[in-house]
Amino acid sequence: MPRTGAPLGSISILMVEDCPEDAELLVEQLLDAGLEADFVRVDNAGDMRAELARRNFDIVLSDLAMPGFSGHEALRILREHDPGVPFIFVSGTMGEETAVQALQEGAHDYVLKHNPVRLPSAVARAIREARGERERERAEKELMRAQRLDSLAMLAAGLSHDLRNILQPLLIVPDLLASYSDDPKIRRLGNVIAESGRRGHEMAESMLSFVRGSRVKRESVSIAALFHAVQLLLQGSLPRHVTLVVEPPAEDLAVQANYTEFQQCLINLCLNGIQAMPRPGTLSLSAQRLREGGEDWVAVLVSDQGIGMDEQTLAQLFTPFFTTKQQGSGLGLLSCKRILEANGGRISVHSLPGDGSTFELRLPAQRVADEAGAADENFAEGQGQRILVVDGDSTRLSLVANALASQGYDPMVASDGAAALRIVASDGLPRIAIVDSDILLLSAVSLMLALRERGFDGPVLILKDPAQPPVRFQDLPPGIEPRLLGKPVQMSQLFRAVEEALASC
Repeated sequence: MPRTGAPLGSISILMVEDCPEDAELLVEQLLDAGLEADFVRVDNAGDMRAELARRNFDIVLSDLAMPGFSGHEALRILREHDPGVPFIFVSGTMGEETAVQALQEGAHDYVLKHNPVRLPSAVARAIREARGERERERAEKELMRAQRLDSLAMLAAGLSHDLRNILQPLLIVPDLLASYSDDPKIRRLGNVIAESGRRGHEMAESMLSFVRGSRVKRESVSIAALFHAVQLLLQGSLPRHVTLVVEPPAEDLAVQANYTEFQQCLINLCLNGIQAMPRPGTLSLSAQRLREGGEDWVAVLVSDQGIGMDEQTLAQLFTPFFTTKQQGSGLGLLSCKRILEANGGRISVHSLPGDGSTFELRLPAQRVADEAGAADENFAEGQGQRILVVDGDSTRLSLVANALASQGYDPMVASDGAAALRIVASDGLPRIAIVDSDILLLSAVSLMLALRERGFDGPVLILKDPAQPPVRFQDLPPGIEPRLLGKPVQMSQLFRAVEEALASC
């Protein structure tokens, strides 16, 4: 096998072969060439579909003709499951016309069984090309997302300016009403108008913070009071066929958040649920306290009995400007996501076609002694130790770097794996590396391998979303044992992890 190119690491190979002896010979050929692989053999369509559903494979090797099954059918099954997985025919007899047909159908290569010397290099090349193509598609999607957010920033800036001008009278009129009339009903009406004006101004400011990533004023938000306000605001929007059920939360259930943003987020989700129920159904609002990862969380659930969503819709749900509604902007759910993440929380959704949808909004629970507890928690001051921080999210990268600098460390920041290697080449090796599991150009594992080749032997902290697939740490050599930190990043946990990592050096 050629030694050029990035190391493949440990790979998984699905073999579609009815002859165990032929399969064993191919396995020996690949292992003798230096491939680190595990193999699964199938010889019929049912078993192949079951294995593809059970686990992920890096490549499929298939015989051309088998009793009751064929390589062409195996290729079709793979393309239906995942078009990005490479496929190579390994056959005893394969004419030129058949080979051309196989390549036209989507096979990456073909190798003859009586001359399998080329098989290891063909496998390595196909896997590298498939990984490169996936990385390119991922980079293109990230670029499109960035372009959409740039457009959104311009839109938000213009709308925010216009909204503040339109809402200004709502702050002036209540005082005029009070000066013209002593009627208590008029005064109460003026107070309602003034409150709407103030909330409207906060919403306009939130539009800018949405794209800038800036922090807005937080306050203690009682979930019970919030539910009561949302229930009152929704009364005029409920059609007759929709029943709103609000389960009263515990009176002491509270979070630290911006009240206006959180309220708007809940109203947005509730209105979406109402619109998703063309037939009689129930919209439910509930909340509960959860314990996860040593932390207390508040989970707010918004459930409807509407038409539900399929997997394709769920995959694009938080994409800017994506909407399934004729008059929707495609920004509501993305705004909710940004609001939750800005307050240290997250949003998730469970939905099936015809079975309704449930959105879960999870935020850290407010503790009675939040401020006192934070003051009591002390972390060791840094002594200028270099810390490499690699993260494609510019907002999180800036926040983490500023926090580390304020603690006395010397952060080296990079937005992707390639930039990180350039910084290390010019500025030297860090003491610790903090790497997002979802970086571009080089994966987190590939970056750690490249750093090790350059002499880095310090601790590595991996930032990972618990909802994302696990990182393939089995590809790492002995001696590299990264520590996982969950996203969204909690600075206290990050400081503690850095302190412990330095102590272990």
